[in-house]
Amino acid sequence: MIEHLEQPYKPEQIKQILNPIISKWFFSRFKEFSLPQLFGVMEIHSRNNILVSAPTGATKTLTAFLSILNELIDSSEKGILENRVYCVYVSPLRALSEDIKVNLVEPLKEMEKIAGKKLNIRVASRTGDTSASEKAKMLKHPPHILITTPESLAIMLGSIKFSELLKNVEWFVADEVHALAENKRGVHMSLSVERLNRISPSMTRVGLSATIAPLEEIAKFLVGYENGKLRSCKIVDVQFIKEMDLKVLSPVPDLVSGEHAIMHNAMYNLIDDLIQSHRTTLIFTNTRSATERVVHHLKEKFPKKYTENIGAHHGSLSKALRHSIENRLRKGELKVIVSSTSLELGLDIGYIDLVICLGSPKSVARFLQRAGRSGHKLHDTVKARVLVLDRDDLVECAVLLKSAIEKKIDKIHIPKNCLDVLAQQIHGMSLERIWKIKELFSMIRQSYCYSELEWKDFVEVIDYLSGKYISLEDRHIYAKIWYDEETGEIGKKGKMSRVIHMTNIGTIPEESFITVKVGDQPIGAIDEAFLERLKRGDVFVLGGERYEFLHAKGMVAYVNASVYRPPTIPSWFSEMLPLSFDLALEIGRFRKLMNELFCSNKPKNEIIGFIDRYLYVDKNAAESVYDYFYEQFHYAEIPSHSRIIVEHYTDQKSRRKYAVFHTLYGRRVNDCLSRAVAFAIARTQHRDVEIGINDNGFYVGSDKSVNVMQAFGLVKSREMRKVMDMAIEQTEVLRRRFRHCAARAMMILRSYKGHEKRVGRQQVSSMILMNAVKRIGPDFCILKEARREVLEDLMDINSASKVVEGIEQKKILVKEIHTSLPSPFAFNLIIQGFTDIMKIEDKVEFVRRMHEQVMARILKT
Repeated sequence: MIEHLEQPYKPEQIKQILNPIISKWFFSRFKEFSLPQLFGVMEIHSRNNILVSAPTGATKTLTAFLSILNELIDSSEKGILENRVYCVYVSPLRALSEDIKVNLVEPLKEMEKIAGKKLNIRVASRTGDTSASEKAKMLKHPPHILITTPESLAIMLGSIKFSELLKNVEWFVADEVHALAENKRGVHMSLSVERLNRISPSMTRVGLSATIAPLEEIAKFLVGYENGKLRSCKIVDVQFIKEMDLKVLSPVPDLVSGEHAIMHNAMYNLIDDLIQSHRTTLIFTNTRSATERVVHHLKEKFPKKYTENIGAHHGSLSKALRHSIENRLRKGELKVIVSSTSLELGLDIGYIDLVICLGSPKSVARFLQRAGRSGHKLHDTVKARVLVLDRDDLVECAVLLKSAIEKKIDKIHIPKNCLDVLAQQIHGMSLERIWKIKELFSMIRQSYCYSELEWKDFVEVIDYLSGKYISLEDRHIYAKIWYDEETGEIGKKGKMSRVIHMTNIGTIPEESFITVKVGDQPIGAIDEAFLERLKRGDVFVLGGERYEFLHAKGMVAYVNASVYRPPTIPSWFSEMLPLSFDLALEIGRFRKLMNELFCSNKPKNEIIGFIDRYLYVDKNAAESVYDYFYEQFHYAEIPSHSRIIVEHYTDQKSRRKYAVFHTLYGRRVNDCLSRAVAFAIARTQHRDVEIGINDNGFYVGSDKSVNVMQAFGLVKSREMRKVMDMAIEQTEVLRRRFRHCAARAMMILRSYKGHEKRVGRQQVSSMILMNAVKRIGPDFCILKEARREVLEDLMDINSASKVVEGIEQKKILVKEIHTSLPSPFAFNLIIQGFTDIMKIEDKVEFVRRMHEQVMARILKT
């Protein structure tokens, strides 16, 4: 049963349960209990499962540990503290693990001073960075509080000696649970927690989460099921206890007519003004390249202000460099730090009093997590500014800000029934003991991520692991477990089984760069995520030149250099964050309201008054939003979440025909819809078409006439999964994701007998392996999982099916229009490919010219 806690406990009640040592320490550091502590400490003390959702810096971690430290100190004083692990704390980041260790060791030293004696409470961190000697020490003197990561927890559960120390763990704490739940690391952890629960049946589960929704789903993910019933969990929802100062800013009053140099200067002058008027500023960009660009421009433009006091932080930097930046930030040596996504989680980086987001963060939850990095202390104000440089961004960020202030958080997607992770964990469980297969199935279904797992899928994974498919031995894939069908038992197979498992555990895929070649001549490199998006015939830019993608083999992409068509895939596409479906719907609702006002012939001042009341924007922004919708309404039509506009036009120079689908549902949904339409055209009209997508829609381009509306009409909600399975069958994205899944399922071993297999060799192996499993059956469990991952985790087929169902039920209207030029709402979608070879100032000029032509047509009519 999931229960929301409505009333906090009284401070006196909490004081009564605290040991005098911890009470004295606490009030020497803090004046009073925080709201999360008033709600959570007593519940953890009472051994109730609990999820605490609060913003960064709201004392979530101390809430979790106050009760735990209290009981450990109590046991220490009574002389009954045992030589075992009492608490397992899991965080998604190794650096965060080290952070927590430091933040626990120091208070324990202070408590020992208060007590006037050694308390002998040990805290240790075990991650991939832990040395062999430190691991050996832990076996002799196990930590009472063990800090680890999901992968290291699974390794310890499979270790003969260490798993003994994990018997009768009393508390399991999952920090930043929102960051784990949305990917396969969380799925992996959910099964590890059930394995831990089997040897520690009275374990209390504590989840700590930043702003996220729906909390009920996160609570279910945390606690799972027992005997077919959901375990109980209490939810503490104090996500909005801090004051928030949030604004959307535009550096110039006119986002279209201004010259690029003026806009560029205005933006960096505004950034500089914001930085200089605050002590420490954290700037978030949406891509790693933009992070480096911002640092470079600030240093170039203001050389006297930014030299040693500015830093960049993103995933491509070395660990040593990232740690150096974090330490300098903690010491107050940096005035400004620029990051992509690497500083979104709750790593302690010291005092930040302003967060700047350059462009839309694409989801309300992500914006609140980024904003929450400012005002890190409990009573500080969260202060964030979003800077926008185009009108699409302005509307998106204004609606995002409204949703944040009105507490409308987008829903998290939790992957379910991941068969590759299941295969890895069953192999790990076979190392522990001999299992009855039905007992194993029941335990797996206790995890929320596998609560709906079908027996058929489970048995297929067992068949694969037990070597039932003899033909796979030709590809050096041998049985990893034995399975006796008569007794219904399974167990580990082979002397090397444990070593293979320990050295290949985990869910994060190894990525690498792809060499691009024309014939045998290498001409550059692209990242693997970018290659996933390419299909034969796509045109992209590398080193300022255009290339047409032909095919890929291993880690090489072969291209044609003689290309005269404009690019179809922008070079930064793989780094783009997708707009969340829920935020897209909110933007769609705003569009619908604006359309109704224009249709009712409301005067300008009344519409601007509505914009002022509905959105949290200044006068300049309100004028820009009005002009944008005015142009779209008078030149074309305004699409919304319940009205899809299909805009047809022919490019005057190339005579290429385009159909722009204004489907404002986010890139993950538009990826599905565009591929389904392109597949329907290929099957019924025997034409290959070019497609391009962004968050606001997609386009279909062709040199010859195609009936896109007929193809769109063939896409049915009940057949969406089948159509998309066929549409992605020959794509790079499926081939790459199959490699990831095969590595997780240990079909491809990344490490064997001390030898590491490079990513290129893994990819070649996976392509041969993919053909082998297709011969076994088109729905072989790991191939089936690769399709599920592409369609549900990478794309959003479930939301796409809802959109198509809405069209079928006439809840979403579809209307065709014809234009001589792309409409204002189509600018960003169409030009993302056309202008990729241009300098940024030329792009701005291109949009300005297009805008002038559209305005001339509006005035003429």
